[in-house]
Amino acid sequence: MKHEFPKGFWWGAATSGPQTEGRFHKLHRNVFDYWYDTEPEAFWDGVGPDVTSNFYNDYVRDIALMKEIGLNSVRTSIQWTRLLKDFETGETDEEAAGFYRAMLEEFIRQGIRPIINLHHFDLPVELYDKYGGWESRHVVELFAIFARKCFDLFGDLVKDWVTFNEPMVVAEGEYLYQFHYPNLVDGKKACQVIYNLNLASAKAIKAFRDSACGRQGGRIGIVLNLTPAYPRSDREEDVRAAEFAEDFKNNLFLEPALKGRFPEKLVATLEKDGVLWESLPKELEVIRENTVDFLGVNYYHPFRAKARDKAFDQSGGWLPEKYFEEYEDPEARMNPYRGWEIYPRAIYDIAITMKEKYGNIPWFISENGMGVEGEERFCNQDGFIEDDYRIDFLEEHLAWLHKGIEEGSNCFGYHMWTPIDCWSWKNAYKNRYGFIAVELATQKKTIKKSGYWMKKVSEQNGF
Repeated sequence: MKHEFPKGFWWGAATSGPQTEGRFHKLHRNVFDYWYDTEPEAFWDGVGPDVTSNFYNDYVRDIALMKEIGLNSVRTSIQWTRLLKDFETGETDEEAAGFYRAMLEEFIRQGIRPIINLHHFDLPVELYDKYGGWESRHVVELFAIFARKCFDLFGDLVKDWVTFNEPMVVAEGEYLYQFHYPNLVDGKKACQVIYNLNLASAKAIKAFRDSACGRQGGRIGIVLNLTPAYPRSDREEDVRAAEFAEDFKNNLFLEPALKGRFPEKLVATLEKDGVLWESLPKELEVIRENTVDFLGVNYYHPFRAKARDKAFDQSGGWLPEKYFEEYEDPEARMNPYRGWEIYPRAIYDIAITMKEKYGNIPWFISENGMGVEGEERFCNQDGFIEDDYRIDFLEEHLAWLHKGIEEGSNCFGYHMWTPIDCWSWKNAYKNRYGFIAVELATQKKTIKKSGYWMKKVSEQNGF
C-alpha cells in the first residue's frame, strides 16, 4: 500500500544546541554543564557535553549529510548560555551570534528549512543559583529578553520558531522524578514551575508578535511531549485515573498553549491539595491572549494508567501519583533499550485529538524515534549500520499518522529524533537514535541504512 503525504510535507529530524554543538567558546554553563562538571559519574560512561557531535565546528559538513539523506527541514535550538553575554540586559556575544547566523544561512543555502527552538533543557545554571531557575518570575522575564534578542537577530532567516521543547520534562526531571539537575522531589515547586513555563512561553509569543519577523509572516509554536493516557480497563476507577494522568501529563501544557487556559478540573484538585501555583490576573491574561500558531508533538510511548491499589503515601509530599499508578501491560511490545512501550496507534489518536478537540490546529510530529544500545553490532561489511528495526518502527508510526491525515487531521510534517547520533543528557551516547552514526573518538559520521531509506521517502513524499 502506498502512503502518500500532503504536498509540501516536512520530512526532517530534530536535535538541539546543547546536545550537538559542544562547549566550544561558550561563555556560560547550563544546568547540565554544571552537573557534569561536578558529578561526571552520573553520566553514562562518563561522557559529558564538552564535544558531543562537534556541530559547532562541523556544521557545514553535518548539514550536507542531512541534505544527502533528503531532509527538507531540521529543528535545532539557540543556546541561551551561548548567545548572551549578559542575561539581565540581553547583551549579545558577537562570536556566538556569528556562529548561529552562519549556521542558519548554511541550512538555507542547502535547501533545508530551519525550525528554531529557544529552550531545550538548557537553563543557565547561574539563573538557578541566583533566582531558583524556573521557580522565579524574574527568570520568566529574562527568558522573554532572550527570545526578543533571537527574533531581532535571526528573524530574517527563521520563519518557524518554537518557545520550548518538552517543558513538562523540566518539571518532571528537576522537581518530581530526579533525572535532571537539581534532582529535587517537590510537588508544590513542580506546579509553580509548570505555571511559570507556560507564562514564559506566552511572553515569548507576545514578544514574537511584536517583532518584525512576527509581523512579516513568521509563526511560533511549542513542542510538547505527549504520552496519551489509556486506562487499564473501562472500570470507572481506572478511567478516572487515566483522566487525571492525561490532564497532568499532557493537558497542563496543551490547554494553555492551544486554548489559553488551564484544565479546570485539574486546577480545582491542585487547589484542594494546596499545591496550586501562584498567579496574577495580568499573567493569566498574557497566557489567554498568546496561544500558539502551530504545535509540535514529540511522541515516543503511551502512558497506561490504573487506579491506585493502595493509598498514596504522603509522607514525602505531594506527587501526581496520588491519583493514579502506572500500569504495565503484560502484552505490551517494548523497546528493551529504553524501557518504553512501542505503540504506533497512539500517533493516530493524537491526530484525531488535534482535529476534534483543538480546532484542527496545524501540527507536526516534532520527534519520534527508536533508541538502540550497541548499534555497532549491526554494522555490515560495507561499514554502515543496517538499522532495519528503525525503518520498521518509522513505517509503522507513519502508517498510523497517514491514516489520521486521511481522516482530516491538519498535520504538516514528520521529524525523527535525530539526524546525527547526539549526546542525550544523563544517557549520553548509551542509546543511538540518528539517521547518521558518529564515532566519538574520531567524529567520523556515516549514513545508516535508515538514512538512505529516509532519502527515498522524502523524494517520493511517502513510502
